[in-house]
Amino acid sequence: MSLAVKIPAVGESIAEVTLAQWLAEDGAPVKLDQPICELESEKATFELNAEAAGVLHHGAKPGDVLKIGDVVCSIDTDRAPAETKKDENEAKHRPHAAGAANLPQKTGKMVEMSVPALGESIAEVTISSWLRKSGDLVAMDEVLAEVESDKATFELTAEAAGYLEILADAGKAIPVGTPVCRIAEVMAMPEKTGDVAPASAAKAEASTGYAVGHPSPAAGRILAEKGIAPETVQGSGRDGRITKEDALRAQTELPKTTQAAQTRETAAPLAAPAYGERRERSEKMSTLRKTIARRLVAVKNETAMLTTFNEVNMKPIMDLRARYKDMFKEKYEVNLGFMSFFTRACCTALLEWPAVNARIDGEQIVYNEYCDISIAVSTPRGLVVPVLRNAESMSFEQIEKEILRLAQRARDGMLSIEEMQGGTFTITNGGVFGSMLSTPIINAPQSAILGMHNIVERPVAEGGQVAIRPVMYLALSYDHRIIDGRESVNFLVRVKQLLEDPARLLLGV
Repeated sequence: MSLAVKIPAVGESIAEVTLAQWLAEDGAPVKLDQPICELESEKATFELNAEAAGVLHHGAKPGDVLKIGDVVCSIDTDRAPAETKKDENEAKHRPHAAGAANLPQKTGKMVEMSVPALGESIAEVTISSWLRKSGDLVAMDEVLAEVESDKATFELTAEAAGYLEILADAGKAIPVGTPVCRIAEVMAMPEKTGDVAPASAAKAEASTGYAVGHPSPAAGRILAEKGIAPETVQGSGRDGRITKEDALRAQTELPKTTQAAQTRETAAPLAAPAYGERRERSEKMSTLRKTIARRLVAVKNETAMLTTFNEVNMKPIMDLRARYKDMFKEKYEVNLGFMSFFTRACCTALLEWPAVNARIDGEQIVYNEYCDISIAVSTPRGLVVPVLRNAESMSFEQIEKEILRLAQRARDGMLSIEEMQGGTFTITNGGVFGSMLSTPIINAPQSAILGMHNIVERPVAEGGQVAIRPVMYLALSYDHRIIDGRESVNFLVRVKQLLEDPARLLLGV
């Protein structure tokens, strides 16, 4: 009998998906629940599993756009290998290769795990892949699945030790709070040297699995950003699949010569010399890049955005840093940078001009009496904006240490949803890349953003004389629906005053 496999419904707002790649060859035997292909929607990447054991026949090519309900392939169940027709329960409840008679006993308590709350603006998530299967014996805090929202990818870990029962399929949109699995608690986990298969046996089994060389969606994006071929990475997931942890470790495990060669390959110019070969390279947009694009376009279309400019003489701050930076680092073990001065100046100005620190909520204007400053950080995956909570009450040392911590977590891809939500005002520094002037886009639902730029020595008039001073241009983009010109200009002037006379920051005047 030939079983037609159709594209499942993956969310109310999703009408079509793209076939990213086949994980099993045309004509190859497949097992029940074996991942056979990867599908991409505008929100997430997920796997499609075989609905029966048999021989797979492709019905579409990678890159094809398919509607929900379209047939993507068929499975000839009459030609299923004999070993795949064995009793499914026997295979499903065989978590160890040896010592099955000594498996831990269940306590009778069942722990149900649901999709956790990830933030006010996130109502649903997608399980991109399960790293364990139903019937597996899992340990406390073991990673069970990779979950994606429209803002980040995170891991779902076991809340108890016991036998896993999966309730939600991978690739489907799941509302927050929905149960996704259950764990039947056990009395005690077995010792790794006894009734658990040796690590070498697990590795041998993984090396021959059907998923060897195939990364999970999150791991695939990390490897693509690093320019590492999946075939060179040893997978530790189910059936040899490459997990997110494998991808994060991959760069440090590769020989330096291999990394250098891959870096040269990925950094190759898009166009060859005029008399040589002309090449092009295309890459699929990551989920994070799609989300950034969608949010920025929405801000341009939904806000009355305007930008005002001013310039700051940076000499007083530079002189102050030069005088005290060594003592500051010796005492606090962190460098004294410009961001702490700008953050303190913005907090003071925000409390004096609360409209700049406000946001629109329906027909209401919400004024924040605290300053949660979002700091834009550039990462290999894209721009992220972790938040400094209650920055108005932080010292210079606390600001510098928190910025350093968040920036490092951002570049390592370890930021949580909570660390990127709830900012009231954003600071972005394009000057580190050499930008002289720009009009930054507001970080919704905030109403304003300050853009810093590079410091260049320019002639300025001081006391009727021309002097050469290090000058930085500042740009404030704001939503004209709730911030008038008076508030925006005076806010920027106040920031300029505090930066050009940093003693005001200490005295609060």
